[in-house]
Amino acid sequence: MELEEKIAGEITMSDNPGKTIKKWREEFRISQLELSEYLKITPSVISDYEKGRRKSPGVASIRKIVNALIEIDKARGGGPVIRRYSTGVPSDALIDIKDYNHDISLERVMRLISGTNCSSVGLNRYIRGGYTILDGGVKAILSFSYSEYSKIYGWSSQRIIFFTGVKMGGRSPMIAIRVHPLKPQRLSTSSLTGWTNWQ
Repeated sequence: MELEEKIAGEITMSDNPGKTIKKWREEFRISQLELSEYLKITPSVISDYEKGRRKSPGVASIRKIVNALIEIDKARGGGPVIRRYSTGVPSDALIDIKDYNHDISLERVMRLISGTNCSSVGLNRYIRGGYTILDGGVKAILSFSYSEYSKIYGWSSQRIIFFTGVKMGGRSPMIAIRVHPLKPQRLSTSSLTGWTNWQ
């Protein structure tokens, strides 16, 4: 996997491997305790590596740490951080993205997320592309380049785009939609409660 190689390479080549381990651990939002439990070592070992109090880990230890980060992420809803990096857009604004190899009923999705249809278009349709979840903050949305937006929208216009934390009258979703040639229909407003149930 390219991401594993990237992380291992960064740690190995770093002037401060412990700091780089910490950077990636925090990128995956994994605590020292969680990582140490997975590796079956004490949290103080992770802390010592990260603070440079312990000699830089060898290749075998780096491999175990990287594998642990990847496996813990996979256990959290199928690897949200892995998916984010696989799009080529490793931005905090991209929370999750997934493409489908099967149709998903829009009616079912709306029911599972307790959505409200705000469109004159009916819900008796299917989603074929997948979904993207974006941080709805204006600053986050503006951080994407045009080419990154293309990756976020995936391969199909039949896609669900979720925006979280939308403020200021919904400006951020409008910015995201205007900069991309595909124009999705606004179907609903809802919380994301239950969204993992229809992947």
